[in-house]
Amino acid sequence: MAGELTHLDEQGRARMVNVGAKPISHRICIARGEVRMAASTLSRIVEGRVAKGDVLATARIAGIQAAKRAGDWIPLAHPMPIDSVTVELEPAEDGERLLIEARVEAHWRTGVEMEALVAASAAGLTVYDMCKAVDREMVVDRVRLVAKRGGKSGEFVRGDEEPVDL
Repeated sequence: MAGELTHLDEQGRARMVNVGAKPISHRICIARGEVRMAASTLSRIVEGRVAKGDVLATARIAGIQAAKRAGDWIPLAHPMPIDSVTVELEPAEDGERLLIEARVEAHWRTGVEMEALVAASAAGLTVYDMCKAVDREMVVDRVRLVAKRGGKSGEFVRGDEEPVDL
């Protein structure tokens, strides 16, 4: 049934869903987020003038590592073998946001939504951590599922996003 809360048993208690009987299929998920900041902070990031080092490279690695460990971050998520993770970060045209896109692929019995969302979140949090000394008003914002493909529920593409290539 669509919308059924499968992480709850008949008594309403949390449980990890048994996916053992589900077929393995190719799963793809894209999540996005952003970090809002002062224009001067974004300039420092782009120009490589942040004292802690290369913000973009570090955030990319943090996102990749986080996707691989989503089962540790999210209590009822399944650990899974991931085929690939990419995390892209680019300045927005408005000069006050760093846009983040995480793409995760796996051949497995359950989706990779949490892996992509955790990757985007960790990348954003890493940007905050590395730049907080110069801009404490940064906001990690709008972390969301953009698109997914695979499994019983098929394909989903968020209607208010730029097109994505699944």
